[in-house]
Amino acid sequence: MSSVYQNQIMSKLPNVTTSIFATMTKIATENNAINLAQGFPNFNLDEKLANIVAEVVKKDVHQYLPIAGYPPLLNKIAKLILDSYQRKVEPETEILVTTGATQALFTSILALIKKDDEVIILDPSFDNYEAPTLLCNAKAIRVELNDDYSPNWERIESVITNKTRMLIINSPHNPTGKVWKENDFLALENLLEKYPNILLMSDEVYEFIAFEEKHISIHSRKKLVDRSIVISSFGKSFHITGWRIGYLVAPEYLTMEIKKVHQYLVFSVNSLAQAAISEYLDVASVKELGKFYQEKRDYFRKLLQNSRFELMPCEGTYFQVVSYASISDENDLDFCRRLAVEYGVAAIPISAFYADGKDSKLIRFCFAKDDRTLEEAAKRLCRV
Repeated sequence: MSSVYQNQIMSKLPNVTTSIFATMTKIATENNAINLAQGFPNFNLDEKLANIVAEVVKKDVHQYLPIAGYPPLLNKIAKLILDSYQRKVEPETEILVTTGATQALFTSILALIKKDDEVIILDPSFDNYEAPTLLCNAKAIRVELNDDYSPNWERIESVITNKTRMLIINSPHNPTGKVWKENDFLALENLLEKYPNILLMSDEVYEFIAFEEKHISIHSRKKLVDRSIVISSFGKSFHITGWRIGYLVAPEYLTMEIKKVHQYLVFSVNSLAQAAISEYLDVASVKELGKFYQEKRDYFRKLLQNSRFELMPCEGTYFQVVSYASISDENDLDFCRRLAVEYGVAAIPISAFYADGKDSKLIRFCFAKDDRTLEEAAKRLCRV
């Protein structure tokens, strides 16, 4: 393309480059490394779901569905929320099926955030929170969590202004595996009670993957549900990240606005996937998911016991953070590159989740892999 035309384009995201997930996956592929960087399982599809897909594909589910989602699926989601959190939601007006949790986040922010609004993001944070905020010509206010990744409420309140429109929280937490406690939610309720104009977005895509500490959902907080958007992911819960299907739950006055944007982004989500998941919810159980991944976590941690890495606490998600401080003085990105090239294991540097690139010599591994993969990865890591 001629530079004449290139010079006419003013980037809306001038500081955004290729995501760290794509970068490390590319390095993993180029070096034939085991990819423990990107957060996706390598298990086979549940045979029950595979059989359902084979039957559903023969049915009349191949045309556009209603904007909100496949009606039977909306009812099943409402039942899942009632069974899991004792919250009753209206399927037609308070649930929206989305093309993955990322689209739910993006669409909600585009719908509800205006120019010059401020959105508080707690670091380390998933990189998809900031981009839609910037595209709204709003300001992302990045606030660091405590050293143990619990929320620092004084620090959070200190950045609230009359322009603050949204606070984004994430528990179980990516990338650290932190699970918020009851006291954190009580403090959150007290804070937001003082600022009635602030909306809450709760990213709960790992809601069913919590271990010793039970996940506390915003669905169960009566003081907060009327001002909250709760984001969930079938991809994370059912090991089908490539299906790109999730959902959000919010009061009608919010979903009404979110649907206005949703209809122009995707109109409706993949019909076959919605129909299949709707039937799968009749036979699948999310109750065993935490136990399943806790066994994975414990096995991976056992395999790394004789390595030089220091294992950080992991209370939820399928990510294990480790410190390599006793191994190298390299910055975390360079260390991750060398780990992939020289030892054949790809990880994610935690500095990528901070606005200021804070480097504490920590990296993240995904343990949502079969045992053979974890065993081979650990063998390589024990050589470091």
